[in-house]
Amino acid sequence: MELVKPEIGLVFWTALSFLILLFILGKFAWKPILAAISEREKSIESALSMAEAAKEEMARLTSENDALLKQARIERDEILKEAKQMKDQIVADAKDAANVEGSRMIERARIEIDNQKAIAMADVKNQVATLSIEIAEKILRKQFEDQKKQDALVADLLKEVKLR
Repeated sequence: MELVKPEIGLVFWTALSFLILLFILGKFAWKPILAAISEREKSIESALSMAEAAKEEMARLTSENDALLKQARIERDEILKEAKQMKDQIVADAKDAANVEGSRMIERARIEIDNQKAIAMADVKNQVATLSIEIAEKILRKQFEDQKKQDALVADLLKEVKLR
């Protein structure tokens, strides 16, 4: 039964060994281990705070990016609106210029047509006058060949003169 009941000396020396080991470990091992654990704890806290700061910075950058994107869209819309207005203005100016030029060309053509018409009418009148004179001349020559016809014509003309 000696194994079951330890002697008082064994208990004393075991307890003393344990206390010495505890003192040595406390003096040389636990302080560095606790310091390393404390340092590790501080580095983890530092990493967590840096991660939180990075998260906040990322949120800030995201909001800035969204704001910049929104501003860029607004500017793009304004530029497109201005470009459309400029295009519409250029098209309207071109239409106005084309209408003015078309009106000028029509007016010039109308004047040219009137001039050509006047020239043609004058030419026709001249030809009709020449033709009429030639016909009258031929008719008069034919009528004046006979002396009786000449006398009759003079008598008719004298009658007409008296009537007036």
